[in-house]
Amino acid sequence: MVRLTLDLIAKNSNLKPRKEETLVQCLKKITHINFSDRNIDSIDDLSPCKNLSVLYLYDNRISAITNLNYSTNLTHLYLQNNCISCIENLRSLKRLEKLYLGGNYIAVIEGLEGLEELRELHVESQRLPLGEKLLFDPRTLRSLAKSLSILNISNNNIDDIKDLELLENLNHLIAIDNQLVHVKDLELLLKKLMKLWKIDLNGNPVCLKPKYRDKLILMSKSLEFLDGKEIKNLERQFLMNWKASKDAKKVSKKRSSKTEDPSDSYISNFEKIHHIVPVYYPQVGKPKVIFFSDAQRYLASGNPSSECFQEDKTKITEDMGNMSLKESESLETKNDIHEPHLRNPKVKEHLCEEKESVPPGVI
Repeated sequence: MVRLTLDLIAKNSNLKPRKEETLVQCLKKITHINFSDRNIDSIDDLSPCKNLSVLYLYDNRISAITNLNYSTNLTHLYLQNNCISCIENLRSLKRLEKLYLGGNYIAVIEGLEGLEELRELHVESQRLPLGEKLLFDPRTLRSLAKSLSILNISNNNIDDIKDLELLENLNHLIAIDNQLVHVKDLELLLKKLMKLWKIDLNGNPVCLKPKYRDKLILMSKSLEFLDGKEIKNLERQFLMNWKASKDAKKVSKKRSSKTEDPSDSYISNFEKIHHIVPVYYPQVGKPKVIFFSDAQRYLASGNPSSECFQEDKTKITEDMGNMSLKESESLETKNDIHEPHLRNPKVKEHLCEEKESVPPGVI
């Protein structure tokens, strides 16, 4: 394993100190250090490199961020594809603008409070245990709310990004290959991030939802690029007109339902209830149940006034009475067939007289 030391930096930087200069004085001049892919596993004290602004340490074996506290002029730090599990010891880097931490073992985005100049944060493709997802510390998000403009959180099994609404100045969000499912969650985020003009969500389940692109364009007026494709003014205007037309139809439908004639609602309720009337046939004495289904269909077919309704109701009652009498007569005829002794008028008359002569209450 290799440790990044000042001597190693001096050898690889081809520094040639002047006669009167020491190594430390010479190291002060260095602004860029590139030790990527050198099997480096730890970092020595780099405080003599006072003017160091860009440090490339990607594709190594670094497990912890150490000894960078005094590199206060550092603006770009490249630590992707290492073995880092925790973001730490960076709070003194007040001038840091870009931080690259993709391809590590980081589970929580934290420890970045006080980095008020940080504009870009790249934490994509963390090597997390199966089933775990990348989380965000609210304190770090609040600290980065004013400065952060580009955030890359791709391929981290993330299923919820509502916490990112704190990043009010975010203008480019890269969240490819995650587990975002609901358009509703994106709507809440887009309404909060008024400066977001570019978003990449390819590889998320939400991209397969019907009219996904149309809905996101309508949700945000600031978006100019969605999933790598430009949003043309003509496309946005067409969708806005379509939505306005759809909303107008909904409003019109609501108004028409409110101004509906009360008699219509009465008839509607009348149709839903089956009115049951017992009808007693002469000489039979057994009630027969009749559903006014014909009357309901008759009433539903038109829109009668209350007077017409009363007339129709009377007519229906008369018709039902006539129908009852007809059925009664038919029943009498049937009874006559089963009781042949009643076919003789005299016998019938005699039986009727006997029935009338029986005192009330005597069977």
